[in-house]
Amino acid sequence: MPDQDDDPAPDALPHILVVDDDPALRDLLLGYLAESDMRVSAVEGGRAMFQVIDDEVVDLVVLDLRLPGEDGLSLARRLRERAAIPVILLTGRAEEADRVMGLELGADDYVTKPFSPRELLARIRAVLRRTHQRPALEEVRSDKRRAFRFAGWEFNLRTRRLIAPDGRKLDLTNNEYSLLVAFCSAPQRVLSRDQLLDLSRLHNAEVYDRAIDVQVLRLRRKIEIDHAKPRLIVTERGAGYRFNVAVETLV
Repeated sequence: MPDQDDDPAPDALPHILVVDDDPALRDLLLGYLAESDMRVSAVEGGRAMFQVIDDEVVDLVVLDLRLPGEDGLSLARRLRERAAIPVILLTGRAEEADRVMGLELGADDYVTKPFSPRELLARIRAVLRRTHQRPALEEVRSDKRRAFRFAGWEFNLRTRRLIAPDGRKLDLTNNEYSLLVAFCSAPQRVLSRDQLLDLSRLHNAEVYDRAIDVQVLRLRRKIEIDHAKPRLIVTERGAGYRFNVAVETLV
């Protein structure tokens, strides 16, 4: 597992999904955006787009309007019905009506072809800044949440899987999943064992009061560099536990 220093580890890189049937453009954006500190996936159509969205946490979709088969407007409509993922449309100069329709469907911005990768990067960063959210605990409990990020880790609630800073994928038991949701829902707060029990029950896990310490130990073994000297899940003597890290929530 990667070393941690005294400074908080950076959040996981934003994951950008490019959907375009032009392989040359996909390759160009894969390289350029990756060099700009982004994680990039690139696919040629809607079926592959939804496969990525179902399997991974996606922060923003760059979507071409003119795709073979199901077009970008139809895909944008379906995407908006399924998730609150920001969308930037790629359009042609003669597609003003489609641009307007796309914005009415909820797209966040558009870029007209031909465009420079630098312009697209600027628009991606602007949209990510506008849509970046840190919901309150009550919002986190809603079904709209998709993932948490903390200290380089990515916790995908849809797949119930943890992705480590080095890219390894870790499966969680029901109890570990429930406990980590509870911690991510209340970062930097001291949670008593009773509170952890209550929060865990909200997520339908079988976590019992006498087993909280055991569950915390098991979770530490998965996410701590040294579970005997924990730095993420900190024990507060006589009080409970504190998730000692900043958490980003994706909805």
